[in-house]
Amino acid sequence: MYPGKYAAQNPDKPAFIMADSGEAVTYREYEARCNRLAHLLRDQGLERLHHYAVFMENNVRYMESCGAGERAGHYYTCINSYLTAQEVAYIVNNSESQVLIISEARRETAMAALADCPNVQLCIVVDGPGDGDKIVNLDEATANFPDTPIPDECLGIAMLYSSGTTGQPKGILRPLPENAPDAPMPVYQFLMNMWHYREGMVYLIPAPLYHSAPHVALNFALRVGGTSVIMERFDPELYLSLVEKYGVTDSQLVPTMFSRMLKLPEEVRERYDMSSLEVAIHGAAPCPPQVKQQMINWWGPVVEEYYGATEAQGLTACDSEEWLAHPGTVGQVKFGEIRILDDDMKPCPTGTAGTIWFVNASPFEYFNDAGRTEEAYSPDRTMSTVGDVGYVDEEGYLFLTDRATFMIISGGVNIYPQECENLLITHPKVMDAAVFGVPNEEMGEEVKGVIQMTPGQTAGEALEMELIEFCREHLAHMKCPRSIDFIDDMPRLPTGKLYKRILRDRYWSDRKSRIL
Repeated sequence: MYPGKYAAQNPDKPAFIMADSGEAVTYREYEARCNRLAHLLRDQGLERLHHYAVFMENNVRYMESCGAGERAGHYYTCINSYLTAQEVAYIVNNSESQVLIISEARRETAMAALADCPNVQLCIVVDGPGDGDKIVNLDEATANFPDTPIPDECLGIAMLYSSGTTGQPKGILRPLPENAPDAPMPVYQFLMNMWHYREGMVYLIPAPLYHSAPHVALNFALRVGGTSVIMERFDPELYLSLVEKYGVTDSQLVPTMFSRMLKLPEEVRERYDMSSLEVAIHGAAPCPPQVKQQMINWWGPVVEEYYGATEAQGLTACDSEEWLAHPGTVGQVKFGEIRILDDDMKPCPTGTAGTIWFVNASPFEYFNDAGRTEEAYSPDRTMSTVGDVGYVDEEGYLFLTDRATFMIISGGVNIYPQECENLLITHPKVMDAAVFGVPNEEMGEEVKGVIQMTPGQTAGEALEMELIEFCREHLAHMKCPRSIDFIDDMPRLPTGKLYKRILRDRYWSDRKSRIL
């Protein structure tokens, strides 16, 4: 199970296709490009377990920039393409990257970042000109290297970073065995089997490749000889048209994408044939139950959900049938063992929310950050957590309530805002919603809502009261916003993850403490 096998057996089969341009890269081309770049990295002195970084938007040269590391034993770090120069420099330096691979579109930011990255010895531009000895064009720099494998091929792996919504991003480092490139890590082999990766699949990637889920999905599809269609950016109607155009069989999405497709006019949604879809996986953020139900009604029982972090210390999953029997669940544990513990590390009763811990099925550490690595593990190092909060029912199905960092404490009562967010997103005038705690001198915190409206709506007191009353019709008043503000664009990552900290900090910025 390795792209080189398919390059020999079916060289002209498209490995992936770019959605906007229609440009395709065959398995023969992909294999040759990866090999030439692997030779270049070796020539630069990068050996097994050395690091390099990739800073680009989705483009046709992205995967070869990663594939070279996969066969040369490197740790490679895909950097969020929307970061500032300062943020890029932090990750490049923290990851100890010796080479940075960029696109022309990110050149200005990259050059500003490199001014603070003294250990980077080479910058490779995949689609733009070189500039001296240390900034080179990819094709020119690899032209004299062979397109055959390097003699000491060995398995490499991504070292991805958390998105940094609760502090500086953390590089997630896994022990890397001295395997051949065609012997993937056990956790990856498990996921490939669970999600039925197969040679004839057509995989639609609607999310940025710097994010772990789409990156891994495309990597898996390449390993089984599938064809992937990569969207440069998500557009709801374009997504539907691509499913029909290419006969897409599999895809991975986030709930925000579901919501935006459901907001399309009915005649647009019905215009496209979705019958080729066999598996539509979603994760990365909680999906409002009403949205999930509507997607199953529309696409049929092809919607599968998972819960897990980039740390991959454990995973839960469920298919459509399981979810319909347990609405709101993120599934039963499939990898690792799960524990729900209170603040004293004692087991919570069934149905009671607590911190979600996994008995470690896949060890990890935060690179160059022993302190936060220690915080993620239990005192005996047998379990780890990313701080999420949830409970399990009698049948072992997990339900998320929130991230612990966004719990609201109002008058001594713990309030988890996810339930209110899930409700607000179903209102026809709401495009996106965030709920969090803001200062209240008497209660400590009160519940605040921030709303991105659907097009054509008018912000104001009337709409604010309409939405508050809508919440109160369905939820206990203590869970509902006491006030709502309106915003033009919600600060979400292209992966769908909400930068709630950015919104919340606006209301706490004049205070030294968030404990009242």
